[in-house]
Amino acid sequence: MAGHSKWAKIHRGKAIEDAKRGAIFTKLGNTIAVAAKGGADPDMNFALRLAIDKAKAANMPANNIQRAIDRGSGKLGGDQIQEVMYEGYGPGGVAVLVECATDNVNRTYPEVKLAFSKTGGSIAEKGAVAFQFERKGLIRVEGTGDDLMMQVLEAGAEDVQDDGVESIVYTDPKELAKVRDALKEAGITILEAELTFVPSNTVEISDQATADKVIRLMDMLDGLDDVSATHVNFDINDDLL
Repeated sequence: MAGHSKWAKIHRGKAIEDAKRGAIFTKLGNTIAVAAKGGADPDMNFALRLAIDKAKAANMPANNIQRAIDRGSGKLGGDQIQEVMYEGYGPGGVAVLVECATDNVNRTYPEVKLAFSKTGGSIAEKGAVAFQFERKGLIRVEGTGDDLMMQVLEAGAEDVQDDGVESIVYTDPKELAKVRDALKEAGITILEAELTFVPSNTVEISDQATADKVIRLMDMLDGLDDVSATHVNFDINDDLL
């Protein structure tokens, strides 16, 4: 899971800066709209609750959140947001999954494809990359240590990874809501909770040129409004970042 953890940490720092500039609101709004297609009540729709929590953490205004919910549930009419997954290979054979929320795939696909081609990668056929990843629930919590690990495992988590001053908790995707609520009730501070894709193996990147190309690809994908999440299996040495 090292590759997932490494990129997640880099991406989190970038997301904080994007949130400060308000550049992330379009992505968050699209994610909320997609989730709202499963129901406009966050108490009954856990995916929507996760999306709203993430938007609130980025200080997205309440009226923007409500507008995204209304759009996704069809109250506003217009083109509907849909989920699309693209698969590809980046520099060095890195496997990449690109989750998108878009109202126009004829715009989104060429943008994603261009990001791959500009960095020496390529779009792959459906299913060519996805088998290398497993769907998981992920919860980032404050604290580390044996006591925390025992609490996490007793709450029903599958695994926990020490990440410095924080811990990364992995769950069965269907158990994410249950485990998150149990951890909250136990007094553990939840920093983030989401559904993600975790790689089953990692690709080691050991040369600077390839590392630069991989990070450039990820930056280009992140810069696209329609891209809601990226998942990769690279592991880059810290001294190359």
